[in-house]
Amino acid sequence: MNNQTSSERRSIEFAQGVKRPPTIIDANDASPQRIEDDGSPTWIVRGANFVVAITRVKPGTRLSRQAQASEYMLFAPPGVSADVEAGEERLTVESDSLTIIPPGDSEIVAHGGGEIFRIFSNRAFDLTAESANANVYSDDLGDVAPLREWPDPVGGYRVRTYPLKNVVSGEAFGRIYRSTNLMVNIFEPYGDSRDQAALSPHSHTDFEQGSLTMAGHFEHYLRTPWGRDRSEWREDVVVSCDSPSITIIPAGMIHTTAWFGRHGRMIDIFSPPREDFSKRAGWVRNEEDYPSPTWIENSK
Repeated sequence: MNNQTSSERRSIEFAQGVKRPPTIIDANDASPQRIEDDGSPTWIVRGANFVVAITRVKPGTRLSRQAQASEYMLFAPPGVSADVEAGEERLTVESDSLTIIPPGDSEIVAHGGGEIFRIFSNRAFDLTAESANANVYSDDLGDVAPLREWPDPVGGYRVRTYPLKNVVSGEAFGRIYRSTNLMVNIFEPYGDSRDQAALSPHSHTDFEQGSLTMAGHFEHYLRTPWGRDRSEWREDVVVSCDSPSITIIPAGMIHTTAWFGRHGRMIDIFSPPREDFSKRAGWVRNEEDYPSPTWIENSK
């Protein structure tokens, strides 16, 4: 098995059944793609249908979007709250919360220092172009189902914020939220290391997964399926990363993740929203705000 540290992971080979390599960016040892007006660094990483921006903010850092084409998400972790302005709306979102921001002009002003995390669809063309891994997506994206936006939110577009500190997984798989174009699973803070005898290797046929770590130490285990030509087989890869980091796992790649120690935090990212998760009763926490398409509602 090939063990790679964050400084060695610039190019991971891939084999038959996986069209493109994974991307792994650890903000602790990678150069930022953008420096904000106050000097705050921003790391930008894309998938086929989504883009993640990690900004190490100071009190008063301003993050603006003009003529944003579609909704985007803001995760404010514990210790960092923010003012959000969009159109005629202005509100303060508390720390440890997810906020969905409507299309158009908007601005985020950070309270406190630390990282904040924004997630966009691939319609944020300036960010896809700036992404650290833009070259990985310069060819045909036919290995991934295209982004098809879901129905408009009930009552129209507006700022919606969801505090998380009292939301528990219960019988659901994590804490899942969706918008018209994105889905996130914001796992509760991990109470201890993951049992190495209880991992969950799996793959996704036609969509990617973004795994965003916000606190703690993680290992991602990646396996390319064997094809008919043995010369194309590749060793398994173990990627060790601290936080914050973002890993983009391509369609078809077998993967699972372990965490080590207490208080690890991670978000899984998908675009468009996953149909299988949306069919499970009670799994999507804001489904009253964001309805499923007719073809999903009829198949539940």
